[in-house]
Amino acid sequence: MKILALDTSAKTSTAAVLENDTLLGLFSANIKNKHSEVLLPMVKALLESLSLTNNDIDAYAVSQGPGSYTGIRIGAGTIKGLAFQRQKPCVGVSTIEALAENLDGFEGIVCPIMDARRGQVYAGAFLNGERILPDQCILLDDLIEILEKYDQSIYFCGDGYELLKNKEVKNMKPTPELIKYPNAFSVGKVAHKRLKDGSFTTDEALRVEYLLKVQAERELEEKLSSNKGETN
Repeated sequence: MKILALDTSAKTSTAAVLENDTLLGLFSANIKNKHSEVLLPMVKALLESLSLTNNDIDAYAVSQGPGSYTGIRIGAGTIKGLAFQRQKPCVGVSTIEALAENLDGFEGIVCPIMDARRGQVYAGAFLNGERILPDQCILLDDLIEILEKYDQSIYFCGDGYELLKNKEVKNMKPTPELIKYPNAFSVGKVAHKRLKDGSFTTDEALRVEYLLKVQAERELEEKLSSNKGETN
């Protein structure tokens, strides 16, 4: 089974083709806010380099969030377009779970984090491959406090990694640069597991998961709340 996987949940645009859970090809570009410009040409170039076309793809996978509101929508929209009317299975993969897959086999805690602004991160955590924290939006300081209680080696990854440079984290270990950031191969590997379990959907039913209201919605609610307070 050939799987086309995409991830545009953060700064990196990345596309991969897998044969089951074996990588055939991977393209990535770490160019912020360029997903709409680079993703489709990247997919086309990747398929051409493997002497494949979209008709050779048996299943589609995409990082469905959390992450960048615009990036997630671009990735999901691209997959929906590629899968449209092909009656092929589609899999939406947690960005957090896909990032953790980058560090598969690491002993201790693997904690993907993504910058959610205002001191918050999107995060989840896994201890020796078993999930210990669900995907959530949490204050970074609160997350660190929770993880330190396990008294285990802690490996962080994701675009929130840079937020840790001024933090003192007990038992934090360095994560190799090449596996810190989103990787469509990992999205495809998680999707392959879901496909084997029968956990997939259609292109029409594929959904994204933001975890947190987008900035415009938050700002509107804050403005309305402020206006209400002034009125009272």
